[in-house]
Amino acid sequence: MNRRTRLLVLSPLAAITLVAAPTALAAVAQSPSAAVPAATCSTSGVLDNGKVHLSGGGFTPGPAYVYGSAGFGGTVDIAENGGFQVMNVPPGQYSIRQGGELTQCSG
Repeated sequence: MNRRTRLLVLSPLAAITLVAAPTALAAVAQSPSAAVPAATCSTSGVLDNGKVHLSGGGFTPGPAYVYGSAGFGGTVDIAENGGFQVMNVPPGQYSIRQGGELTQCSG
């Protein structure tokens, strides 16, 4: 292929690549793999006083509600780092509701 024909064929291909690159980069930047990690919570083992500690992380800062099978429940304030701690609660099954999300605690 002579030089003039190559330029006529390759120039439009180069232009398409330059136009498509920003669109491809924008799609990658908004991919779901950049999502916030899922919230988790757990209880400690039973302490000498018969109570447990409840803690968690990965939540959105602000209020959340604690539900417990042992009758304990109430609002907890999630810190700026996404974590919380509730000390000396009765042993049982716990879950945290924040917005429309319910997180089951392990332990």
